Amino acid sequence: MTQDEAAAGGAGAGSGSASAAAKLTLPTLTMMVVGSMVGAGVFSLPRRFAQETGVAGALIAWLVAGTGMLMLAFVFQRLAIRKPDLDAGVYAYAKAGFGEYLGFFSAFGYWASACVGNVTYWVLIMSTVGAIAPALGDGDTVLAVVLSSVGLWAFFLLIRRGVKEAAAINRIVTVAKIVPILFFVVLALFYLDLDVFADNFAGEDYAGSLFEQVRGTMLATVFVFLGVEGASVYSRHAKRREDVGRATVLGFLSVFAIFASVTIVSYGLMPMGEIAELRQPSMAGVLEHAVGTWGQVFVSVGLIVSVLGAYLAWTLMAAEVLFVAAKDDDMPRFLRKATAQDVPVPALLMTTVLSQLVLVVTLFSDDAFNFALDLTSALSLIPFLLAAGYALKLALGAEDRTGAARPPVRGGDLTVAALATVYTAFLLYAAGLKFVLVSFLVYAPASVLFVMARREQNRRLFSSGELVILAVSIAGAVLGVVALALGWISL
Repeated sequence: MTQDEAAAGGAGAGSGSASAAAKLTLPTLTMMVVGSMVGAGVFSLPRRFAQETGVAGALIAWLVAGTGMLMLAFVFQRLAIRKPDLDAGVYAYAKAGFGEYLGFFSAFGYWASACVGNVTYWVLIMSTVGAIAPALGDGDTVLAVVLSSVGLWAFFLLIRRGVKEAAAINRIVTVAKIVPILFFVVLALFYLDLDVFADNFAGEDYAGSLFEQVRGTMLATVFVFLGVEGASVYSRHAKRREDVGRATVLGFLSVFAIFASVTIVSYGLMPMGEIAELRQPSMAGVLEHAVGTWGQVFVSVGLIVSVLGAYLAWTLMAAEVLFVAAKDDDMPRFLRKATAQDVPVPALLMTTVLSQLVLVVTLFSDDAFNFALDLTSALSLIPFLLAAGYALKLALGAEDRTGAARPPVRGGDLTVAALATVYTAFLLYAAGLKFVLVSFLVYAPASVLFVMARREQNRRLFSSGELVILAVSIAGAVLGVVALALGWISL
């Protein structure tokens, strides 16, 4: 699971009996998809897109991202049906298809992506409040980091006490997410200026070629689409198995329409150069330009409520990734420990510590929010690419590492898996060398946990193939340190 999935379905999955959970209907599954994808990222879309492209590039970017992410959604949906025994998370697909070490990297990357995503929430909260408290800046000042750290550890203490059921919070979060967004789109259409929209169509000189414009938006689209596998996660609880695929498509198309609408209508309210200079959440600034101060306040309040509720769910899910991986012997045993209230405290502590470290790093970033957003997306790409690669491997008729029989190749499965694999590979290219190297800085030290797990099981630490992967990750991390030290890349 990722990000806001627990906010969407945590109450249903975490409470009640298995029989109750098995009654999930098509509307419920569809809302899980919607809830898992609609998070804080949508509130930042106007500025992020305006920094990269105009209307034409935005339309192409959403077409590419929508097609690619839909293929990825189909991958998760089809794997959930074809491999119902692999229910330990998305990383289980990497492990089944490409071995334990890459499976471990997938689990760690998935978890790290969630932790860095937590940082985007705090940066966005501080930037929102910074509109009336200049000392908080854009969420990247020392005071902002200190206050964010207080909130980070306050949530740690709250969750450690056993706050796992969040049904009431989930309802508030859902309303706080959807209402301001739909309200924004309707008002933007009412105030839309066709002349401004036309001026923004081709983009500004700073945006570069059309290809570069589209490439520059890709990590932002990955961030807002994280959680696309929401329905497949709960597939075994569906009242009808075929509803999983329908819910995935219906939920995805609904969210896709919302995201694209927020982006495109913004170009009709302000020149893109001005949108690009707005503080985050830029949706609030765009609405303020159209209707006045009350528009900014309305969006800002909705965002803060949404983000705090989603943060609770996201923190729980990040800890759950480590906990489940440890239960499957893919992480050290100390991460299996849980309290009597079923709270995995060691995993929760590691989650909070990594988020704290990234918060400190934002002090040295030129753009704290975009840095955290892009790093979140980049870290999630390895798990997504390996899952798509596993689906492609199965579609080609290859036997996986579980020794399952080879079913006949089906054209539809092959097309979906191939497109999803190409798309996620393109996203790694779109991320650029900077975020690939920074990702290595996160991935390489994680091998210590892999070594700990292997030693606990009295197993050989690395096979010959795993040593190659280890060498590549260490080389990438060293190159990342050198690149940062010499100024070849910057945060």
